[in-house]
Amino acid sequence: MSNLRIAVIGGTGDLGTGLAYRWAKAGFAILIGSRTQEKADQAKADLSARVPNADISAFENPEAAAEADIVVLTVPFTHQKPTLETIREQVQNKIVIDTTVSLVPPKVGRVQLPSEGSAGQIAQNVLGENVKVVSAFQNVPAVKLPTDEDIECDVLVCGNDKEAKAEVIKLVEAAGMKGFNAGLINNAAASEALTSVLININRQFKCHAGIRITGLDTKDH
Repeated sequence: MSNLRIAVIGGTGDLGTGLAYRWAKAGFAILIGSRTQEKADQAKADLSARVPNADISAFENPEAAAEADIVVLTVPFTHQKPTLETIREQVQNKIVIDTTVSLVPPKVGRVQLPSEGSAGQIAQNVLGENVKVVSAFQNVPAVKLPTDEDIECDVLVCGNDKEAKAEVIKLVEAAGMKGFNAGLINNAAASEALTSVLININRQFKCHAGIRITGLDTKDH
């Protein structure tokens, strides 16, 4: 699996840089994508300094998507659809991991799902049926990803293709967490809505809360 080339689109933000760090440490080739080459180059330099022997490259978003085996979208909700449109041609027949949370500032502590049902469903609609969209990582504290700390958070993985979800769960585990098949892309609404719930908890307790799936046989999740 370490031969996979993972493009992180929006790889200069908190979630993107954090995931790129975790996967670079795990031995994956990382392609950092950004709207500008300059920002991608800076993110590459920063990551290379932290993981000196990693295979890291930098491109503008469409080229990063074209060169990758798996594409990860890590942009704010307002940028989701326009960014997807710029890479739609390059991601056909690939797995696209959509991490988007349908937050509507300034009231980010209130659940405000889009008319399509979820950002994950928007991604599937924009990219088309030939793209295996998998929604994941919405509830992970981004601040902890670029560290070497254990992350006390499980990851809900939603999508319409079972094999694609299995591949994404492997990437979740490579990043130091547990992933769970949480059903079809429709169910992304639940994990996106949970983000607003966690924001309220974080505000109350001044913490970086995550979610845990309990009541499982620990030998097989």
